[in-house]
Amino acid sequence: MILLRLFMYLILVPSAVFHEYMHGWTAHMLGDDTAKRAGRLTMNPLKHIDLMGTIILPLALFIASGGGFLFAYAKPVPYNPYNLRNQKWGPVLVGLAGPLGNLLLAVLFGIVVRIANMMGEPSLFVLLGTMIVEINIVLAIFNLVPIPPLDGSKLLLALLPRQAHNIEMFLERWGLLIVFVFAITGFKYLFPIINYLTTLLTGW
Repeated sequence: MILLRLFMYLILVPSAVFHEYMHGWTAHMLGDDTAKRAGRLTMNPLKHIDLMGTIILPLALFIASGGGFLFAYAKPVPYNPYNLRNQKWGPVLVGLAGPLGNLLLAVLFGIVVRIANMMGEPSLFVLLGTMIVEINIVLAIFNLVPIPPLDGSKLLLALLPRQAHNIEMFLERWGLLIVFVFAITGFKYLFPIINYLTTLLTGW
């Protein structure tokens, strides 16, 4: 069990790094080179490791959930929304790029698993490939939750009317606490969706 969780962590970290890279790459494509100038437009994990998100939070969640939940994030890639060509929807596209990047990885490794199954590759290889698919689906879905600082909040805040300023302020103030509570108590209700997508992509 410990070795399995360790492997999950080793998958989680580069997946989170790719997630952040996609934020920076998308911002760069939309006109902002902040991440590039900061040396963060790279897949080098050492440039993205965050003490809280990559080390402390995964350990805390693992202990708090009795080993049932593991989540990590990399250091957020900096970007300046005022440099984006589209001021309203540019930040939304940058925000959604991370989860979509994880879904892309899930699809690619899902194809690898299906090919491995057809070729009769060892079940361990198929199992590890399936874990990569599942973890990236978890990252994508979790980050799409519309609570700051998660990526889904960018879309929510863009859609909120001006009159909802108090809601925005409340979410930005208490969002991190709400996310932590949700991760421990509520995220398990999304696992049927995660399992369905994993089976859909891998075939088993």
